[in-house]
Amino acid sequence: MVRPPDRVLLGYLASCDAHIARLALATRELVLEEAPTALESICKGYAVSIGFSFTGKPLKDGFCHVATYSTHVNLGFNRGALLADPNRLLAGNGKLIRHITIRSEDDLNRSFVRRFVQAAIEQVSAAPEKQPNRRQRASAR
Repeated sequence: MVRPPDRVLLGYLASCDAHIARLALATRELVLEEAPTALESICKGYAVSIGFSFTGKPLKDGFCHVATYSTHVNLGFNRGALLADPNRLLAGNGKLIRHITIRSEDDLNRSFVRRFVQAAIEQVSAAPEKQPNRRQRASAR
């Protein structure tokens, strides 16, 4: 069992449709089952969002996020464009972020959902020495 959701998150989700709030909490639970030590960053703008990282810096170091919308929840991957996706299961066409749209519990239970979460965790867990910084990349040219 994962840790209970923060009261702030529950308060934000109270303004959502009950079905969407349940989907958001179920998606959060799936992420935390795969990354039990992940830190959550909660915010509310046009959507209620939960960013997940291991450092507390969801924009810089985050591996995924959950965002609520009126008819669905997105499970987004901060570096999703860099994930292997030969079957084109991830949606989005930005420089980095990709997502899976979750409209029902059945969507969340598809086996590839966990595989993408695991792959996103592996991205941010790569040893720093294997990821050259800009200066190292520039000098290698």
